[in-house]
Amino acid sequence: MTETKRTTIVLFSGDYDKAMAAYIIANGAAAYDHEVTIFHTFWGLNALRKAEDVTVNKGFLEKMFAKMMPKGADKMRLSKMNMAGMGPKMIKKVMKKHNAMTLPQLIEMAQEQDVKLVACTMTMDLLGLQKEELLDEIEYAGVAAYLGDAEDGNVNLFI
Repeated sequence: MTETKRTTIVLFSGDYDKAMAAYIIANGAAAYDHEVTIFHTFWGLNALRKAEDVTVNKGFLEKMFAKMMPKGADKMRLSKMNMAGMGPKMIKKVMKKHNAMTLPQLIEMAQEQDVKLVACTMTMDLLGLQKEELLDEIEYAGVAAYLGDAEDGNVNLFI
């Protein structure tokens, strides 16, 4: 009997390029029959935000965080050469030219491959994010659940 390989990724970064790297690795690992978990925490939660406006009841600080953070994976900034928003437009144009998948497409592919997408509940509380604002069919858990997955992991990454 073959042992199941496990890959866990902590996605801490809210940068488009770093999130893409996490999802490319996750999809690759899933294609090689790994059980894959991506634990989204702090700015990495922006990859799971819905692009459309969602009406939820929030306090003042939570509303401010919601306005400052990008809505959805496609609105995330580049880690380098952001150039007031021009960098992401240029990289997306290059990606289209080379038929590379966008971050939203990589996230969709991960869901199709049963990659476990987990939103950190503690960070959601800190940033005032509510389940209605995040993608459907994801999981919610704290660090203990991530550690349970990572403990048996063959590959553990922090991005």
